[in-house]
Amino acid sequence: MGKIVEQFELYGKCYVLETGELAKQAGGAVMVRQGDTMVLVTATASKQPKDLDFFPLTVDFEERMYAAGKLPGGFIKRESRPSEKAVLTARMIDRPLRASFADGFRNEIQVIATVLSADQVHQPDVISIMGASSALLAAGIPFEGPLAGVRVCRDTETGGFLVNPSFDEAEDSDLDLVVAGSKDAVFMLEAGAKEVSEEDMLSALMFAQEAIAAFCDVQERFLAKIEITPMDVPVYRADEALVDRVFAAGADRMREALHSPDKHARMNAVQAVKDELLGGFSQDELEQSGRDIKGILKQLEKKTMRTMVLSEGERADGRALDEVRPVSCVAGYLPRSHGSGLFTRGQTQVLSVLTLGMLSEWQRVDTIDVSEGKRYIHHYNFPPFSTGEVGFMRGPKRRDIGHGALAERALLPVVPPEDDFPYTIRIVSEVLESNGSSSMGSVCGSTLALMDAGVPISAPVSGIAMGLIKEGDDVAILTDIQGLEDFLGDMDFKVAGTSQGITAMQMDNKAKGLSVDILRRALMQAKEGRAHILGKMLDVIAETREEMSCYAPRIITIKIPADKIREVIGSGGKVVRGIQEETGAQIDIQEDGTIYVASSDLGGEEAVRRIKAIVKEPEIGEEYHGRVVSIQPFGAFIELIPGKDGLLHISRVAQGRVDKVEDVLDVGDAVQVKIIDIDDRGKVSLDRLDKPPAPPRREDSGPSSRPKGDGDTRRDGNRRLRRRH
Repeated sequence: MGKIVEQFELYGKCYVLETGELAKQAGGAVMVRQGDTMVLVTATASKQPKDLDFFPLTVDFEERMYAAGKLPGGFIKRESRPSEKAVLTARMIDRPLRASFADGFRNEIQVIATVLSADQVHQPDVISIMGASSALLAAGIPFEGPLAGVRVCRDTETGGFLVNPSFDEAEDSDLDLVVAGSKDAVFMLEAGAKEVSEEDMLSALMFAQEAIAAFCDVQERFLAKIEITPMDVPVYRADEALVDRVFAAGADRMREALHSPDKHARMNAVQAVKDELLGGFSQDELEQSGRDIKGILKQLEKKTMRTMVLSEGERADGRALDEVRPVSCVAGYLPRSHGSGLFTRGQTQVLSVLTLGMLSEWQRVDTIDVSEGKRYIHHYNFPPFSTGEVGFMRGPKRRDIGHGALAERALLPVVPPEDDFPYTIRIVSEVLESNGSSSMGSVCGSTLALMDAGVPISAPVSGIAMGLIKEGDDVAILTDIQGLEDFLGDMDFKVAGTSQGITAMQMDNKAKGLSVDILRRALMQAKEGRAHILGKMLDVIAETREEMSCYAPRIITIKIPADKIREVIGSGGKVVRGIQEETGAQIDIQEDGTIYVASSDLGGEEAVRRIKAIVKEPEIGEEYHGRVVSIQPFGAFIELIPGKDGLLHISRVAQGRVDKVEDVLDVGDAVQVKIIDIDDRGKVSLDRLDKPPAPPRREDSGPSSRPKGDGDTRRDGNRRLRRRH
């Protein structure tokens, strides 16, 4: 097969799909291009199915620094572990793909998206979804495609929607919505927004669905040019007789076991039913069909839970479909942190802890992206004990990174700008218990922490997770889903926002054919749930605290002329280091002359006083309490303030004549001086205000002690004459 190229234009942007030239030994390889941003996406399947009880799909997004003409940071100078952006992009590609394979498909699939060129204008993440879909189909892998993804932003001037905008266009928008799906169904979405209304969000979703259909049409046209050999992969199905036997024996008992508000009590009861049903099979049957039977038992649990909701409107924990679990909040839970919030909803509990730092402590990001870093950082930790399990603690997993990014996206729109609040903000959300939507719990707990810390957020944010049970035309939308409803349901739809609008969304959908009407109902039901939770939060802390924690740094911002920066820094940083060591304050100097001074005590005010004194132009008549820093034969140099000296002439160090400055002053002595003159070059002359009496003059040997004759008189006369001149 030779090189096949499909060039097309959609919504004012130009794209290219091509195959047949690169990576020809991969199952399928497609280069997708927008502008000069190029991503090679490959899809390869194992020849034989794996003996697993889950679908083994792996998606990797590989950033190559050469793509953007950059060298990797650090000592090694080689790409190593993926950046957070790469992890998030891999998740973005994975989520719509995973729902598009048949149940029972067990061949291992690996999708790798490698960014070969990044023009710093067009974003490589969303177009990789189209590349992955095309590569899977080109490989002949049984996949319910084509799928595509689009990013939708809104032009703030015209109000019109933009598809796959540039970095600059996205930066200026109040909406950043990514949607992936097929021609007629939404499989995944995530969004960041600046308090966008539900109605506007729905309009953007409808527009995105139309755009996805257009990209799917182009893929079909491209794939029609390729000779595709379909993989012959049988999808395994369990024996229907076994299914009927398990369901007949266990339906009633499973329904009874599922009725429990406590997660672990319910899990134990369900497991007891499964163990009892397994006991009804002979050893030979278990040896022959044990894996199938265990799979059927999972189906029994899933079918029973879904039937309870759809037929009876009854959830496992007894709640109504739109009911939120009990909520409790604590602001200021930790005594020494800069801010903290403990949020508990049912059996999900999150402790969010906030730390404030200098702007110079912002996070630098080493990626091919145009963003250099960020000053608001949100980390999320999900230890195994939060679900009562045992596991390895080996750093953040993809899920942890994804949930932290979602919470960060939800709160970023309300964080005050740098000019109003010159701090780096880091929040860590520790999940202490988990039974559904710990990511939204971290949003709520972090809002409490921000308000407790005295961060002047524009509005408090709450979040909630919505679920869906859909069988044919029967639909039930669930508010505040727990883990069981997430795992066995059809949708996990997280919505966060203020009372004015949405700030973040994320949805994974397993149901085929999710309509706009269902999304509208889910959004409106989520709005009510968010308002309920926000009310509980505001009952605990109604407004941001006026005073920051005594342990948090106070940052004072001052502005000096840019040409004075050198004087504040001093030779080799001597002056600024001295101020920091003597006052205990941290000083961050910007190129434009903006200076941030941080301290948890009065040291910051003293540092600011010294900086202002350095940049202040001295004036005749001003008095200083200075320090002798150097002694010369003609006088002493007095440090008035760090970096600024003046000359105290020998004639002014004492009352009366002094032979040597050292007879009166030593280096390090403190003296009270007054400025008496400033010449055209800025040289400062001083007079001493606390002059001591001059010491007795020395009786020196030498020519001056000889009896004075005529020659001596002439010399003396000449000397006097020279003084008069």
